[in-house]
Order: sequence, then structure tokens, then C-alpha cells
Amino acid sequence: MVSLPHPSLLHGAVSAPCLCCRKGKDQFDNLEKHTQWGIDVLEKYIKFVKERTEIELSYAKQLRNLSKKYQPKKNSKEEEEYRYTSTRAFLATLNEMNDYAGQHEVISENMTSLITAELTRYVQELKQERKSHFHDGRKAQQHIETCWKQLEASKRRFERDCKEADRAQQYFEKMDADINVTKADVEKARQQAQLRHQMAEDSKAEYSSTLQKFNSEQHEHYYTHIPNIFQKIQEMEERRIVRIGESMKTFAEVDRQVIPIIGKCLDEITKAAESVDHKNDSQMVIEAFKSGFEPPGDVDFEDFTQPMKRTVSESSLSNSRGDGKSEPKFGSKSKGKLWPFIKKNKSPKQQKEPLSHRFNEFMTSKPKIHCFRSLKRGGAGPEDFSNLPPEQRRKKLQQKVDELNRDIQKEMDSRDALTKMKDVYIKNPQMGDAASVDHRLAELGQNIEKLRLEVQKFEGWLAEVEGRLPARSEQSRRQSGVYEAQNPSGVNSCAQDRESPDGSYTEEQSQETEMKVPATDFDDEFDDEEPLPTIGTCKALYTFEGQNEGTISVAEGEMLYVIEEDKGDGWTRIRRNEDEEGYVPTSYVEVYLDKNAKGAMTYI
Repeated sequence: MVSLPHPSLLHGAVSAPCLCCRKGKDQFDNLEKHTQWGIDVLEKYIKFVKERTEIELSYAKQLRNLSKKYQPKKNSKEEEEYRYTSTRAFLATLNEMNDYAGQHEVISENMTSLITAELTRYVQELKQERKSHFHDGRKAQQHIETCWKQLEASKRRFERDCKEADRAQQYFEKMDADINVTKADVEKARQQAQLRHQMAEDSKAEYSSTLQKFNSEQHEHYYTHIPNIFQKIQEMEERRIVRIGESMKTFAEVDRQVIPIIGKCLDEITKAAESVDHKNDSQMVIEAFKSGFEPPGDVDFEDFTQPMKRTVSESSLSNSRGDGKSEPKFGSKSKGKLWPFIKKNKSPKQQKEPLSHRFNEFMTSKPKIHCFRSLKRGGAGPEDFSNLPPEQRRKKLQQKVDELNRDIQKEMDSRDALTKMKDVYIKNPQMGDAASVDHRLAELGQNIEKLRLEVQKFEGWLAEVEGRLPARSEQSRRQSGVYEAQNPSGVNSCAQDRESPDGSYTEEQSQETEMKVPATDFDDEFDDEEPLPTIGTCKALYTFEGQNEGTISVAEGEMLYVIEEDKGDGWTRIRRNEDEEGYVPTSYVEVYLDKNAKGAMTYI
């Protein structure tokens, strides 16, 4: 007879692994939640850095807009104000702030490339790795649970077979003890009991084998597979922690890298601030606004008691008459320019002064003479800036001359370029028609000639201001006196209108552009300049028809005097006689310069 262990003992022997499986599953759940929290922290840090880069970009943009807003506008009055050291220092500050903004853009770019982009890619890799590790853990957990279920099934089958074998044994013993049962029935019960015992032995062997296999799998699960998976998860989590720490370090290094450049920007701002020179700025203001007027003299005392008839004693009256001297009068001496801040008071005596005295006063004051010259239309001031004080007028004229010279240079450059293009067309007709640029070349030549005439006009006014023109002759004064005698009101009104209370000269809006002057030699003598000295001679190699203004016609083989050599524009100024002079192309003449020429010349 076979003896079997009680099934309850077998059940107790394999009941512990079920609890372990549940605990292992709980640990996986906890690790899964923790690693997901770690990824959330990493993504939160990425979002933080991304918002920081957006702030840096926005700050840089605002700094650039601020710098651009306060930059001086091109060709505006603000641009002139930046000649002072204080405003130049401010301009340097604006430029440095622009560079300062660029460093904040660098911070944004470096944080985006070194932190945001790298961590975003790392998070994707981390999610894939975490998914793989927990997949392996769940797979190992499912395998051990499957082994456990197989063991449970084998145990229940062994328990059932043991119970069946026990009942068959009891039935056989009962049949064997009963004398009324046939021998055949007893034999049948014995065979049934042996069969059940055999089935129980087979179930026991199977259960024993399954149990050994489960124990082996369980040992492998808890001592190999699960520790390996946990180790990988731990390494993954540690790499995440190290990575976020390195990113924070990079976060600081990106800022630290631009600190030297930002420091240089601040140093340049400090240097610009230290370059501010109050003395220099004050001197520039003085140079810019000094008028050139002489300070006014003492104001004479005007005695208004002379015409009064007083009832006094004859002795007193005779003494008064016997003096024979009158008090000085305000208008007794020739008047020059008044101090710019003193108004000009006109007394009745002044208005009754002789016409010749007032005209001499008019002719003596240079700024007033320019009433005869052409004025700009629309009340914008005279073309020669005669409404300005002498020093201011000189600066304006010099600026105008420089501007016209720049325009001439531009036109000459354009002409040279077209000339080269024409030469190319002549050599290579397939590239274009050479005659197509002739019209434009002619226009440029006319423009250059007009600009040169303008330069000569303004240089004449500039020379007058600088005292380089000869003084007016007595003849011109006499002719001017004749003109005033014929038009006293026109001259007087011009002289009065041109002088404003602040000492400058202005024109009324209704004033005509040019005043009508009698057809005399007044203008010629007024604007007469010393003729230019000859510096050599020249021989005309070809015939030139001077049809444009400022040019002169010459015949082949003609000898002429050179009064101004070619200045790089391709034209030479020559003189034929006292009344004929002009420009001819330099290539049309052969020039013989006299290095010892001192201005003496003989006309042909």
C-alpha cells in the first residue's frame, strides 16, 4: 500500500511564491511611477530653458529696437548734433547696446542648441529605454506567474488523485471484509484501488517535477532577471539625473561665456562716457553760433531840450545860444551793424538825414548790399545766405561749395563710366550701340558745367566773406548813389527789411526774387573779380566748336593762354583775349606750362 503526504502540507509548501509575485509586481508599479516622474521633471526643465531663450530673444529684440529708435536719422538735423562729445558718447552707447543685445541672442542660440535640443532628443531616447526595461520586467513577471499557475494545476491534480486513491483503498478494504461479497467483486475493487494508487503516484511525480522547475524559475526570476532589470532601470535613472545636472551646469556656462564680451561692451560705454569733454563741446557751440559782429559802442545821449522855447532870462538864453555846441546826437555818426540783441530805434532826425548819408551807410554795410542779388523764392532766405551773420554765412557757403564739388565728382564718375562703356561698344559692336550713350554723355557734360558755374558763384561769395575780393571803387559808389537817388524808397526799404531786431537779415514773403537795377555798369563793377593769371600757353591740335555755356571755340593751330590746368575732369581753361575765355577739352590742345609765371600776361 502506498502512503501519500497530506495535500494540505503540499499546499502550504508552495503558497509563499504567490505573495512574492504580488510584491514584485508592486515594486514594478512603483518604479514605473518614479521613472515617469523623472521624465516629467526633465521635460519641465526643458520647458524652463525654452522660455528662458524666448525671454533672451525678446530682450535682445527690445534692446535693438531701443538702439535703433534713438539712432540719428540720415540727412537730418539730429545727425549734425552728434558732433559733440556728449552726443557721440551717447551714439557709442547705442552701438554698444546693439552689441550687448547680440550677446543675449548668443545666449539664446547656445541654450537652444546645447540644452533644449539635446535634452529633447535625450528624453525621446529615455522613453524608449524605459519602455524596453519595463516590457522585459512585465514579460519576466508574466513568465513566473505562468509557472506558478502550472504548479498550482499539478498540485490540484495530485491532490485529487490522492483523494481518489484513498477512497478506492477504503472501498477495497470494505469489500474484502464483507463475507457476502463475491470473490470477483473483491478482486475488481482491489484492481481499482491499485489503479488509483498508480495514478496518484504519477501525479506525485509530475507535481514533484513541476515544483522543482518552478523553484528553479523562481530563483532565476528573483535572483537574476529581476535584479538585472532593476539594475538597468537604476542606471537609466542615474543617467537622467546626471544629464539634468550637466544641463544646469551648461546653463550657467552659456551665461559665463558671454560675460567677457558684455564686460567689453560696458567698458566701451565707460570709455565713451569718459571721452565727454565739456570744454570742447562749449568751444564747438561758440564756433557754431558766433556771429562775427563787433560789440556795440556806447549809446549817445540825445538832447530833446534844444527845440524847446523856454521862458527864462535873457542872460540864460544868451548863454545857451553862445555855447555854439550841441549835444551829441544818436544819428550823428555813421552807423554800422547794431549788436544782435538791441533793437534799432529810428528817431525823426535820423529819418530826415540827407539821402547821400543814408546811401553811404547802406553801401558801407556789406550784408545789406546783397539786397541786389538773387534771392531764393518762397521766402526761404537769399541764395547767398546774406541773412546770416558773417561767420555763419561763411560756414554755410563753404558747406554749399563742398556739396557742389561732391555732386560734380559724382557726375564725373558717371561720365567716366559711360565713356568706358562707349569704348567697349565701339570695340565690340555686338554688345551695344555706342551712339546710344551720346545723349546721356551730353547731359552729364551740361550738368557738370552748370555745377561748375554754381561753384564759381558760391566761391565768389565765399571769397567776399573771407575778404579776398577787392574793395568797391568810388565809381561803383557813385553809381550806387545815382541808383538810390532814382529809387530812394526801394533802397531804403531793402536796407530796413533786411535787418531784423536780432541782428540777422531776412526777406519778406512778398519780396521779389531780384530787384530791378538800371542798365548801368553797376553790377559788373560790383561783382568784378581780378582776372586769373596765365600759367602757360597752349596750341590747338584740332578745331573745337564750343557750343555749351562756359566753353570757347578754337581753331586748329591757334595759340592761346592757359589760365587753369586740367583738374582731372578732362577740361582746360584758356583765354584768347581780354573778353574771351572758357574751357576746351584737354585732349584738343597741347599745353606748355610756365612754372615761373607770376601773373603777368599779354593778350593776343
